Amino acid sequence: MKKQQGFTLIELMIVIAILGILIAIALPAYQNYTIRTKNAECLNVAAGAKLAVAETAQDRGSLAAITATNTGFQFQPSKYCNSVTVTATTGVVVAVSRDTGGPNVTFSLTPTAAQGRLDWACTATGQANEAQIPAECRAKN
Repeated sequence: MKKQQGFTLIELMIVIAILGILIAIALPAYQNYTIRTKNAECLNVAAGAKLAVAETAQDRGSLAAITATNTGFQFQPSKYCNSVTVTATTGVVVAVSRDTGGPNVTFSLTPTAAQGRLDWACTATGQANEAQIPAECRAKN
């Protein structure tokens, strides 16, 4: 009896089919991951504005005393963050992403004064799906 050398055509076709299925599942997940990390960079840039709002609220005594200028926050655009602004009288920080590979996302970071501290709530609009934004900004179900 002759010993078999190598793989048969059917075995190679099965391996290619399995790889195709794995790629079909992994590629969209990886694309969402890369978009999510780029959006997270914009949230990290917005951390400076959050700190400015917190310090101004502590200094002035309330969130109502906040204006866009008295926080002293100045935004310098980054590769994935188009703008970060502070809303007057509420202290809401609005960050808009760019060049993420998906749609531009607008993050709204809303402060709430509670027992001498600020609690921040994050909401996002404009994303193609929830997997493209960081977990702290996803809608709570």
